[in-house]
Amino acid sequence: MENQQQIQGYVADGFEPVREAFAGNFRLYGELGAAFALYLDGRPVVDLWGGDARPEVGARPAPAVGWEEGTAQVLRSVTKGLTAAAALHLAQRGLLDLDAPVASYWPEFARAGKERVPVRWLLSHQAGLPALDVPLRIEDVLAWEPAAAAVAAQAPAWEPGTAHGYHPLTFGWLVGEVVRRAGGRSVGRYFAEEIADPLGLDLWIGLPAAASGRVGRLVDLPAPEAAKLAPGGMRMRPKQSVLDAYRDPRSLTARSFGAVRSSVDLNDPAVQAVEVPGAGGIGTARSLARFYAALIGAADRADAPGQRLPALFAPETLAEAAGPSVQGPDRVLIVNTAFGQGFFRHGGTSPMASPASFGHPGRGGSLGFADPELGLGFGYVTNGMQPGVTGDIRSRALIAAVRQCLAARG
Repeated sequence: MENQQQIQGYVADGFEPVREAFAGNFRLYGELGAAFALYLDGRPVVDLWGGDARPEVGARPAPAVGWEEGTAQVLRSVTKGLTAAAALHLAQRGLLDLDAPVASYWPEFARAGKERVPVRWLLSHQAGLPALDVPLRIEDVLAWEPAAAAVAAQAPAWEPGTAHGYHPLTFGWLVGEVVRRAGGRSVGRYFAEEIADPLGLDLWIGLPAAASGRVGRLVDLPAPEAAKLAPGGMRMRPKQSVLDAYRDPRSLTARSFGAVRSSVDLNDPAVQAVEVPGAGGIGTARSLARFYAALIGAADRADAPGQRLPALFAPETLAEAAGPSVQGPDRVLIVNTAFGQGFFRHGGTSPMASPASFGHPGRGGSLGFADPELGLGFGYVTNGMQPGVTGDIRSRALIAAVRQCLAARG
């Protein structure tokens, strides 16, 4: 499946093993189309892409459309990192108090025992609102207001603050509506105007019409047999308890991932054009890596190489993003997870580069993260959606190669 002509882009001296790992994902792990970028201390050292941008799986596949330098991809839950950054940026500006009740910004939220739930519990998945008693319709997702009203009216699945559980879809409307109320703009517009545009990022929560022709196609794929055995012999198969939770339609896990009545087609241009801040963001690997690099330190502008922009997050904001908020058993994912404010933290089922790392995976494989100790901004996007929510053998292979290169540098 893989050949060297498919892989385009560059790697800086000393990062050749990353190119080998990226190519190996096509050969070993069923990669169809993907891109990977890495920033080190605010400057790009890896920028690779290859494969088919719009694969068709079936009896009569269409001709291949090659992945190009500017190809963008739906990010799935990697989007939550962009949404969280918007909320933390608002807090940094003094326009949002993470310890204030959500209801102080959003009065309709003060229902069903949620009157005192603080904003930070939305970001750390402690609010108890991952599932909805009445799942949303696609019309509700497209319109925004019905989705926000539904999560505001929902009674918690557990007493808020006493446990945590990943909010696969509702996170976007919960945090996005608080951003809209506190910042006076939709979360997609806030992210564009305050973060993406100043940094020259091709990252969007709500795709502009001018970029619609650049988006690759998501395809669901089974994990190849080779992907079930990670480097070093670690088994990648999920525990039976996890499989049972996903298969039982009555479980909190299944109901949380089924918060929309019929699954949202993220390949649908109408869905891509609206704001789905829990799962519908779109962007390039290069911009995702630069985004995370810019959170932790000065980064080069995309349109002016060598011109440095200051870090987006002040030290206090960075501590909120990367520092421990909750960790331990996750009531939705049925594994141990660890969150800062809106971001996964390194460890367990969400390995990144080091214990200092924070970021967000996307269901199916994509991953973005920063590591303030190592100075990394990491961005990997793929259109081959293999099973998995918090970890993927392809991104782990890239992480291992990056760590190998850093170790060789000394």
